[in-house]
Amino acid sequence: MKAILFDLDGVLYTGSHAVEGAASVIKWCQDNAIPHLFLTNTTSRPRSALVDKLANFHIKADPDDFLTPAIAAQQWLHNNINGKIALFIPEATRDEFADFEQCEHKAEQGAEAVIIGDLGEAWDFKTLNRAFRLLMSKTDTKLIALGMTRYWRSEDGLRLDAAPFVKALEHASGREAIVLGKPSKEFYSSALNRLGCKSSETIMIGDDIRGDIEGSQNAGIKGLLVTTGKFQQSDLELGIKPYDVIDSIADLPAWWNSHR
Repeated sequence: MKAILFDLDGVLYTGSHAVEGAASVIKWCQDNAIPHLFLTNTTSRPRSALVDKLANFHIKADPDDFLTPAIAAQQWLHNNINGKIALFIPEATRDEFADFEQCEHKAEQGAEAVIIGDLGEAWDFKTLNRAFRLLMSKTDTKLIALGMTRYWRSEDGLRLDAAPFVKALEHASGREAIVLGKPSKEFYSSALNRLGCKSSETIMIGDDIRGDIEGSQNAGIKGLLVTTGKFQQSDLELGIKPYDVIDSIADLPAWWNSHR
């Protein structure tokens, strides 16, 4: 093993609280010059805000240390779309798409691509129906999913993420979403390219049995499951076998040294 991919929420922190030992582990990774990248499906904040959040937990990082669905989507849109896009993402992340022509806020037609992220409590029938109408207004409008995370654990409990709303739009419109985030194999391949490492040399550390573990394994990457964050014991009964399971990210250095 030479490189590490880290999920964020549920691995390094949960909500506004750091996982004990997380800062020491990232410093260990940096001190030992282990190539690493932070992989997240979050669309609620740009990379600059993620840098600031980790700094609050005494974890030093730069924007280039993160791979997010918004970054992957930028590249895909530049290569495939020539026209307006419609964004269904939090306001804080919209700046990531400032280079693209966008539909008006209430538009129900004219989009070449409809981009779905995690709107959280901003989702309502009117908003979801507007996304549906945009998709139905043209037969070739693309449905873009910024990740397919089903749910996450906030401080008040489990919350729906973007995938349930993407699935609703797929079912209603008959379109298949183009996924530009976890668990997409292409997303993990992009992470490997940025690290300059092979899949066989890399491990992915996450708390999501599907998005982190199954997704990385489909890309040939070993998936290391932590029992913090959204982990539930029933995850181990779904037929998805992690490469290994550790209690917390704090256990990573000892695990790494024993398995190398």
